[in-house]
Amino acid sequence: MATAAKVALAGVTPSRRQGGSTRALLTPASVGATSGFMGHMELAPGETVTEIYHPFSDKYLYVVSGSVTVTVNGEPVTVERDEALFVTRGQRHRFENTGDEEARIVFQIAPLAPRPELGHVDTEPVPHPQDGPPKVGG
Repeated sequence: MATAAKVALAGVTPSRRQGGSTRALLTPASVGATSGFMGHMELAPGETVTEIYHPFSDKYLYVVSGSVTVTVNGEPVTVERDEALFVTRGQRHRFENTGDEEARIVFQIAPLAPRPELGHVDTEPVPHPQDGPPKVGG
């Protein structure tokens, strides 16, 4: 019988490549996940995460604290604390913290892309290209 696998947020190096602070927590590399992965994102007031889309995966979001505006295919959607949002594969989306407190978001992306480098497509320049994307695969 397999045992449960636990990962601490503080033990995962954040990626700031697209803006904000993103950590891939429960992944194929960290816990042997096979059907998707879960992560965490933090955005300071006024901070953004650049637009991307996932050609193979859907994204599930839950705002733990604060609020964010998620622009999905050009349409802004405000997501407040204790609200969730579903973004289907292929939909372009970007995040902006338009509030006055830090926003914390938990997300899941499923199913996994065939290879980690196919997991998402950047559609605008990233602010920190030297910082790699969150480590998902092995």
